[in-house]
Amino acid sequence: MIIDIHAHAYPERIAKKVKERMESVSGSQVENVGTPEALVDEMEKNGVDHSVFLPVATNTAQVGKLNAQAIRWMEEYGSRGLVSFAAVHPDTAELKMVMRGIRNSGLRGIKIHPDYQETYFDDIRYLRILDAAAEEGLLVLVHAGMDEVYPDHIHCDVKRILHVLEEMECSHLILAHMGGWQMWTDVKKYICGAPVFMDTAFSLTGTVSVENRGVYGKMLDDNQFTELVRLHGVDRVLFGSDTPWSSQKENLEWIQKCSLNPEEKTQILGENARKLLTLV
Repeated sequence: MIIDIHAHAYPERIAKKVKERMESVSGSQVENVGTPEALVDEMEKNGVDHSVFLPVATNTAQVGKLNAQAIRWMEEYGSRGLVSFAAVHPDTAELKMVMRGIRNSGLRGIKIHPDYQETYFDDIRYLRILDAAAEEGLLVLVHAGMDEVYPDHIHCDVKRILHVLEEMECSHLILAHMGGWQMWTDVKKYICGAPVFMDTAFSLTGTVSVENRGVYGKMLDDNQFTELVRLHGVDRVLFGSDTPWSSQKENLEWIQKCSLNPEEKTQILGENARKLLTLV
């Protein structure tokens, strides 16, 4: 079983605008049109059994709308392997009630993005979200490290991740981008071995060249990736592509060709996520 824990999709009416904006700001070539239909088509071409759709709320008014959309898409595309997470904003009111509703709706977890939500990861509001998610048995996937769109102000760096880990138990936490995009030296030193999960999204393949902002993103090579995986523990690493911002096909092929042994690749590409998401 192959599971992509980190995928994005947008309604058709805005997908083209999102694609154009991302390509303009980041210099990255977006791989597909970014709709849920395009996502499940991509999965079927690549032999991916499930992909997890991750919505992000940049204000509180978006939370209910995005979660209703996530439920609709899971109902419409679930038979083709789509799994939906929910959106929560740091300022979400009646947080426990919202989390209970997310769980009751069948959504498996939540996505938070400290940069887009302009809140530091160790802010008390995120700690409350993590605590409420744990109570409801929900996973939390957080953007970690730099974001190529907002490289000048990092809200979830290794220091803040460590502060959160000191404050609470986080076995339900998934750190995107191998623990912190473009911060892998510190991830290796301070995060590897911690009781959290990491995903591989936008860490192995992809192109970033934002010359006018001084951002040059270099992805992990085979040796760096293999070392991080084994230091952290292969049972806590999850395949993620960040599609459409990075090719699902290319990320899958990269892991299949890397130096990890076949058992390790099987765990990362699907077995770990299957257990985490309780999929059969």
